[in-house]
Amino acid sequence: MIAVLILLVSLLAFVQFFLSYCRALVATYRKWELSEEVRKLTGIHDAEVQAEALPRLRQLVQLCPESDDKLELRSVNTYFGLLNLFRLTLGRFLPPLHAWLEKERQGCAYFMAVALDRRIAHNRELVAQQLANRL
Repeated sequence: MIAVLILLVSLLAFVQFFLSYCRALVATYRKWELSEEVRKLTGIHDAEVQAEALPRLRQLVQLCPESDDKLELRSVNTYFGLLNLFRLTLGRFLPPLHAWLEKERQGCAYFMAVALDRRIAHNRELVAQQLANRL
């Protein structure tokens, strides 16, 4: 019985750490300004990115060669899935929670747009380095 209790406490601590980590990632990426090129590419015209755009943004990110942000992307994708689950179950009954969940989901979509922007910039740097090495 004690082993089960230790397991439950450990799982709860892990979930709390994971949620805090993901919220910190999303908050950090919200401070980044999207480039005009990514805005045109994705059709984002204002500072808010609709949460429904995340799957399309994820596909665009996957088209770019990989960078060192794979763990962050996977974490935010998992966090977005948890937010969707909470929105479908708890969000219906608690309107203030629904508004917060929608804001967090939009933050995840903005995170994905910034990740796309960073990958495009990284690829530009790689191409510039290759061109410089040829000359």
